[in-house]
Amino acid sequence: MAIVYLSLGSNKGDRIGYLQQATSLLGGVENVSIIRTSAFYETEPWNMNSQTWFVNAVVELKTSLSPQELLSECQRIETQLGKKPRENGNYEDRTIDIDILFYNKEIINEEDLIIPHKYLHLRAFILVPMLELNPDFEHPLLHKTISDLHNDLENPEMVFLYGTRIEI
Repeated sequence: MAIVYLSLGSNKGDRIGYLQQATSLLGGVENVSIIRTSAFYETEPWNMNSQTWFVNAVVELKTSLSPQELLSECQRIETQLGKKPRENGNYEDRTIDIDILFYNKEIINEEDLIIPHKYLHLRAFILVPMLELNPDFEHPLLHKTISDLHNDLENPEMVFLYGTRIEI
């Protein structure tokens, strides 16, 4: 069984509801078991032109699905919850976004799947929830822990525990 970390985010509609639904649907996938989830964090949109803040969380799960099978399940859930394909390659508001951050310590570089997620070390909205779940997890390419990656952030944005401000 692989230990996997997924990032969930929503900035459209019932943001918390979409994260809860996505987590529930993931837990209902055959050969997937949710271990735990982080708290919900509210964050400014990253690298996109939107006024609506995201609610983000990280989910830790175990699975016997391959990385490609898990990606297919994540995409199916995104579609089920109303995510639309990107137009012109630009980020847009979305009901749900599910990204595979880590799959054990595997390194995968395929056209439609890159693990570890290529931007996770730059995103406080991923690193802060990962700190909560596994601060000592070592990035298999960068060979730094989640704590070290968080400390290395050049421009740490504000991340709010849902309803509470957190300085990072």
